[in-house]
Amino acid sequence: MFRKDIAACAATVAAVFCATSVVAAPLTATRYADFDRYVLALSWQTGFCQSQHDMNRDEPAECQSQREQKDKTRNLTVHGLWPGLPKSIASRGVDERRWMRFGCATRPIPNMPEARASRKCAAAETGLSLEMANQLNNVMPGAGGNSCLERYEYAKHGVCFGFDPDAYFGTMVRLNGEIRQSAVGQFLADNYGKTVSRNDFNAAVAKSWGKEGVSAFKLTCDGNPAWLTEVQISIKASAINAPLSRDALLRQPHPGNCGKQFVIDKAGY
Repeated sequence: MFRKDIAACAATVAAVFCATSVVAAPLTATRYADFDRYVLALSWQTGFCQSQHDMNRDEPAECQSQREQKDKTRNLTVHGLWPGLPKSIASRGVDERRWMRFGCATRPIPNMPEARASRKCAAAETGLSLEMANQLNNVMPGAGGNSCLERYEYAKHGVCFGFDPDAYFGTMVRLNGEIRQSAVGQFLADNYGKTVSRNDFNAAVAKSWGKEGVSAFKLTCDGNPAWLTEVQISIKASAINAPLSRDALLRQPHPGNCGKQFVIDKAGY
């Protein structure tokens, strides 16, 4: 069971793998393993919360309690890790749009119980160890409690592949830490609350992963003026267990909707 009350590790980027960390096994798909990429989805948490507020939605608990972080890179949080469409499922008439909408519930296969975004806590428990749940709690504000984001993500994008839960979420924790410590994480922290250009964001990506890596990043914005809500990064399936490198990235089909300028939103409305 996921526990929100476990003592958290020190709140620094360097402490993502703190003294109590668990080293998870490599992430391996034991079913439907014939896909070529993962998409790592990271939220800019303050922008996500602003979007929930502006759409008059019931704001999740983690948004109601948001506060300023001394380390601004901590606003870059984990949303999920999404395997691409396996060839064995595509061969049954499933396209990318249907796959991204239904994930493990896609018919005719894998045809597992559907996880609904409006009822995340109705999804099954993940089976995470307490130690890994503690690590995840540091980087996925919507995990556990009354939000249950980790249950929803595993039910939709993980369970049908036979992923070990600790390996699946441990990979997200590791990659989140790598992005936060990169030039991209520093760029977001340095420009907290400011308007930035897409060209300058792209330059930060290129500094860490080369010019070719820029096309692997999809940015989602909301509002007017637009503020950043999510960063999605396409990663080769064969490279998922190695440190993120320029050779590990794959081109995204679309760069996102953020335009030439956008705001790195700060806490508060």
